[in-house]
Amino acid sequence: MTISTDTPSDLRRRYEQDGYATVPGILSADETEALRAETLRIYKGECGQVEGLLPAAPGDTGDTLLRRYICVHHPHKISSVIRDTLAHPRIVDVLVRLIGPDVKAMQSMLFTKGEGKPGQAWHQDEFFIPTRDRSLTAAWIALDDATVENGCLWVLPGSHAPGIIYPDREHDDERFDCTVESYGFPYADGDAVPVEVAAGTAVFFNGYLLHRSLPNTGRHGLRRALANHYMNARSPLPWQSPPPGVHVGKYDFRDVVIVAGEDPYAYKGYRDIARPHVRRDRDGGCDR
Repeated sequence: MTISTDTPSDLRRRYEQDGYATVPGILSADETEALRAETLRIYKGECGQVEGLLPAAPGDTGDTLLRRYICVHHPHKISSVIRDTLAHPRIVDVLVRLIGPDVKAMQSMLFTKGEGKPGQAWHQDEFFIPTRDRSLTAAWIALDDATVENGCLWVLPGSHAPGIIYPDREHDDERFDCTVESYGFPYADGDAVPVEVAAGTAVFFNGYLLHRSLPNTGRHGLRRALANHYMNARSPLPWQSPPPGVHVGKYDFRDVVIVAGEDPYAYKGYRDIARPHVRRDRDGGCDR
């Protein structure tokens, strides 16, 4: 297993300069294979209920099931394997370097991009998960080798630095799923860099970094990845709409998992709010 030899200061410097950093071998081959096997169990419905997941039909193979969907949100709610990965010691070690001693997670996403499946247009994660202190950090873990051909991540290095959330709009680009796209930013597609990584590698990136993925071109196999989102536990999380009567300045989304350090807001308790669900792609129609 290959582990990055970067010093903590090197890793942080690359992350702060470019908005992302890769750590090869953060998961062992056995750990990566266990996550691939767990992915199939989830898609078979063996781990628990997933909204939008259809029952397996007679004749469905594992390959068929894995290629039917593009993403399941919050799989850590039904899978102890993914829940353990959320707080994996080597992942947490990097997060502590980038975020600080107290870290919480609020989301996991399991991507299974089969041949011909779309990517996701340019976007910033902070648009979807706003953090009060701008500490949102993704850990995107390749479960298969991620290449240009099978739809790896593309990033615009340094695009996180202005700290601006760019405008968004609906789109009809068949290359991408139903998620809105960012636009109006001072970068061109030609500035983008593909992040091709081997299975077991983690890509850590800032919530303001503009990134996208292109379709799996249909000749190079399934591309699976687990993407988890984290932030500084010392900051409240104003995610989703505040309940009636709660001022937005006091709202703190409490469906979180503490993965490092302490939670200064533990006195508020924790809630089980988000449910595992399938992300809609163009095969199922977009809600517009």
